[in-house]
Amino acid sequence: MTEHTARLDHVVLWVRDPAAAAVFYEQAVGLTPVRLAEFIAGEEPFPSVRVSEDCLLDLMPSAAAEHMKMLPGAADSAGHPVNHVCLALPRGDFDALRTRLEERAVPASDVTHGSFGARGDATRSFYFRDPDGNVVEARHYD
Repeated sequence: MTEHTARLDHVVLWVRDPAAAAVFYEQAVGLTPVRLAEFIAGEEPFPSVRVSEDCLLDLMPSAAAEHMKMLPGAADSAGHPVNHVCLALPRGDFDALRTRLEERAVPASDVTHGSFGARGDATRSFYFRDPDGNVVEARHYD
């Protein structure tokens, strides 16, 4: 990938409790929290979790919606659902995620095969919801 290639930098998810959401994404999904301690200390407005070296999920408190002023109507996006976010994982991480979700009794869809994505058809994929109802797809390619 070159510096002239567009990349997804981050996705902002509205959540009720950003600290709890960060713990879910760390413990159940296996992502690393970023700025969580600083958020808890009141030094940052929201924490994130790292998807990859150059991509984050920002966990924005839904109570902050009224302060969204970057565009007219931006505050109205709070609670407006994104269809889903997809995480592409190595095969072992995919299997480990499925196991961690089962251990925590997090409902997940059946595993499907061949769904299309950024790298073509996935070998396997499934969906689950985070504690705030955001839908996450997990997949792996071989």
